[in-house]
Amino acid sequence: MTQSMPSQSTLFGLLLMMPFALQLGAIALMPFLAHHWWEKHYPKVSVGLGSITILYYLFFLHAGSRLLEAMHEYVSFIILLASLFILAGGIHIKVKGEATPEKNVLFLVLGAILANLIGTTGASMLLIRPWIRMNRYRITGFHTVFFIFLISNVGGALTPIGDPPLFLGFLKGVPFWWTLEHLWRPWLLVMGLLAVVFYLVDKANFLRAPRTIREKESAVEKWGVLGLGNLFPLSLIIMGVFLPSPWREIMMVAAAILSWCMTPRQIYEMNAFSTAPIREVAWLFLGIFATMIPALDYLEHHATALASSFGMGAIHFYYFTGILSSVLDNAPTYLAFLSVELGLQGGSLDQSQDVLRVALHDPTHLIAISMGAVFFGAMSYIGNGPNFMVKSIVTESGAATPGFFGYIFRYALPILLPVLVLAGWLFLR
Repeated sequence: MTQSMPSQSTLFGLLLMMPFALQLGAIALMPFLAHHWWEKHYPKVSVGLGSITILYYLFFLHAGSRLLEAMHEYVSFIILLASLFILAGGIHIKVKGEATPEKNVLFLVLGAILANLIGTTGASMLLIRPWIRMNRYRITGFHTVFFIFLISNVGGALTPIGDPPLFLGFLKGVPFWWTLEHLWRPWLLVMGLLAVVFYLVDKANFLRAPRTIREKESAVEKWGVLGLGNLFPLSLIIMGVFLPSPWREIMMVAAAILSWCMTPRQIYEMNAFSTAPIREVAWLFLGIFATMIPALDYLEHHATALASSFGMGAIHFYYFTGILSSVLDNAPTYLAFLSVELGLQGGSLDQSQDVLRVALHDPTHLIAISMGAVFFGAMSYIGNGPNFMVKSIVTESGAATPGFFGYIFRYALPILLPVLVLAGWLFLR
């Protein structure tokens, strides 16, 4: 749980929330309104908006420790993303021919399963480039969106390694296999329905392609993997996740350096590797992490009162956790509502035995919180760490991707949300 901040009547007012709203608005609108200006100046915008919150907390609230906590979370986040980005750039998965809808569905499902072993971030960084190459002759926005839906988010719901919120729950006392035992049914439903929708849309897209593309098979290209030596630094990163800070970050940096030094430059060239995507994510999320501090603090201070006033049941926890996970980091949102549930049960997030008691003897609300954090993380580009990174890599490759609002209004709301509503109704009513 985030450290409590000084109580001030104006702290959570609209004015202090404005930098966060402006940051999201800039990410959503500026690529369309002033594309070239935004490409050149987005680091300045991100730092400028973040500085407003930082200066307020530092000089008006004298809450320097809260800023250090948030910046530590940011640094850990970027080190994880950057290390996996560098490592994945050193692994080249060769693909054969043009992917059929059946091959695409199989790829997404296997990638979602893999996400439970190496995390949604690891699976996303490893598989997004071969996904682009598989569909290079007919790739559209929905290929990127469904990759984010299935591999970057929903797929990682079965183990604590799969998604950051579940890992935080594990660190707080939730048993390791609890997620698999309690979430496999909603996981199977959401995965299955999204896979069917993707297949139907991709089948229509495939049939519209020229026959030369639909029947394209290459005698030169074969399935294969180059850079398998990077599996060792990948294992170091996965092990590092379980270490306390700063050893976690040290191991991840060391693994990234090892991967960079041992990988032949030819593999990076074959992957068209560039640091532009990770630089974009680093700058933009610096502003996001800074400006969302007041929103997270507001959630921490008011979630219990909100829960009491609504008489919240499991379905309420599901939607509140989910909606806030769509626009805030889903990991602290998960912890905030887990803390609320423990408080309503007379327990504390700092007591692992209280977390274990809720997980084993009254798991319904924890199931709702876990489903909301993991599944709704796919509702926007900023809901979960790898989402925006995937978008940046696809954009860097030259393929079209939906904008911030296009992602939400064309895909997340009409396709993903009805599936998540059905899952909540079936498993949490």
